[in-house]
Amino acid sequence: MVMNEIRVIGDPVLRIRATEITEITENLDRLTNEMLSTMYSAPGIGLAAPQVGIQKRLFVYDWGKGPGVLINPEIKETDGEWVFEEGCLSIPGLSWELLRPRQVHIVGIDLEGNDVSFEADELEASLFQHELSLIHISEPTRLLSISYSGLW
Repeated sequence: MVMNEIRVIGDPVLRIRATEITEITENLDRLTNEMLSTMYSAPGIGLAAPQVGIQKRLFVYDWGKGPGVLINPEIKETDGEWVFEEGCLSIPGLSWELLRPRQVHIVGIDLEGNDVSFEADELEASLFQHELSLIHISEPTRLLSISYSGLW
């Protein structure tokens, strides 16, 4: 499996806002497989397309329940608060505590082009919010200073 280079803090590509995916293609399937391989090797539990230099609204994840892909993700609702120590593959070796919503309702598209909608809480919710923030704001250092309430 091809491995993608994970872009790290300071890389200009991390400052470019990701764009919507308008077509599900075989290349997209191949990209997500490469991203999953890269994520597992890092190791991590989530990886956004901008982190491998692809400016598209997409992330892959696996927090222990099997791999997943979410295309054009959006958080529709949030509830509660939860503090969790997070790291970022684009800021290697560091972690920090972040206050985020405890629960989220997230929607998007899967690799078959189907609309998906589900509820997530705690670790899963934090994972989705983290990856979505990399798609929305791109520059990983802004994760340290932006309140979650300003992202959606």
